[in-house]
Amino acid sequence: MHRNPTRPGACDGSHRREWLRWGAIAGGVCASSTLATSVRAAGAETHGPKFGRAKAVIVICLLGGPGQHETWDPKPQAPVEVRGPLGTISTAVPGITVSELMPQAARHTDRLAVLRAVVTGDNAHSSSGYQMLTGVPHIPMNMENATPKFPNRHPSFASIVRHHQPIVNGLPSAIQLPQHIANDGDIHWPGQDAGWLGRAADPWLIHCDPSAADFRISDLQVPAEVGQDRLSRRQLLREQMDGQLAAVQGERLNGYSQQFETAYGMLASPQARTAFDLTTEKPELRDRYGRTKFGQSMLLARRLVEAGAKLVQVNWSRQEGNPLNGGSWDTHAQHTEAMKKYLMPESDRAFSSLMDDLRERGLLDDTLVVWMGEFGRTPRFNGNGGRDHWGRCFSIAMAGGGIVGGQVYGQSDGDAAYPMSEIVRPDDLTATIFHLLGIPPETELRDPLNRPLPVSRGRVIDQIL
Repeated sequence: MHRNPTRPGACDGSHRREWLRWGAIAGGVCASSTLATSVRAAGAETHGPKFGRAKAVIVICLLGGPGQHETWDPKPQAPVEVRGPLGTISTAVPGITVSELMPQAARHTDRLAVLRAVVTGDNAHSSSGYQMLTGVPHIPMNMENATPKFPNRHPSFASIVRHHQPIVNGLPSAIQLPQHIANDGDIHWPGQDAGWLGRAADPWLIHCDPSAADFRISDLQVPAEVGQDRLSRRQLLREQMDGQLAAVQGERLNGYSQQFETAYGMLASPQARTAFDLTTEKPELRDRYGRTKFGQSMLLARRLVEAGAKLVQVNWSRQEGNPLNGGSWDTHAQHTEAMKKYLMPESDRAFSSLMDDLRERGLLDDTLVVWMGEFGRTPRFNGNGGRDHWGRCFSIAMAGGGIVGGQVYGQSDGDAAYPMSEIVRPDDLTATIFHLLGIPPETELRDPLNRPLPVSRGRVIDQIL
């Protein structure tokens, strides 16, 4: 499904490195693919309940497709070939049950809204993932190994957040870690970047392993031969150059300037540098999250929103030590063993620790948390003891940042195969995320043909707010 980078310790933000090569400042001005956009907040002064309630959002992407039966929507009354061998457990909310594999998450259902009727209608990782990350269906649907190209270049919800507010406390407002999402062969999914909105709005993608002993972000290291004083002088020189060249370079210079401003802001910001220093956390807390790439990425996500980031997206990577299905959630074989022995213990631990940590620090009320995959798994097992792709009905969970906990929204049928009520589509999810962050879903962007397009055509899910 998706591959690990090969560099475990020193980490890089892949879209920033060219702007940190200091000779480029004097070597000329580079062209930027940033497009001019027209953004306006449409309409009404009243936007509905909880508008702007969230200061930040953490999106947990369990890519590969976690099964709804073994997570949020168990079916104990279904035949064994549907329900599987696992049982259910009670939770903090009477009447709400989850899989026995979620003992830690079960403690938090009083703060969670579980959405059990999410639908993409798409059974391919790449194209269904594109729809979940952008709110727009891929053309065509059910296309595996799709790549970012026309007409599937709609901006991700993360990039729209970045476009709306590029920098906060020296940090890019939208950050993805610990790696990009890709199918086998490192075929990158579409929908992870700014697309036609332009590279200046790309989320900051960090390839890293925060669990590594030598973890650091190379983009935040000022080269020894430069130093902080020379860095400040070069920033002043750049500003002078921009003023002289602006008249002749126009948008090309603007794109370059935005990229450099991001790099300089991170280097000059104590908050940015401190956010990535996990050694300041108590060892006991790091242990609670789990000393794994995913666990420490979740801890890092909390630190980044605490430092001012508006959106942090944590992508599940291939699980080290898991020999089944390449360490991903794409459990076409030995599904129950993979979920019980490998996938759920690590994810349940890290998710629950994040919820506890946010609550203990007083951040949960202001931080939206979204737990999701690109689709679910088939209601029946295949001949290899696995479950296959299923975009017709699956579950996600949301908490904090304006979400009313202790509820289930939407109902699936007796096999968790098809929705029975309160269907949620990806554009409804993006509309709700934008709404809670204070971005009206009707806000318009101009595409390359100068057509006004809303950031989301979905409906805000008022029932869970």
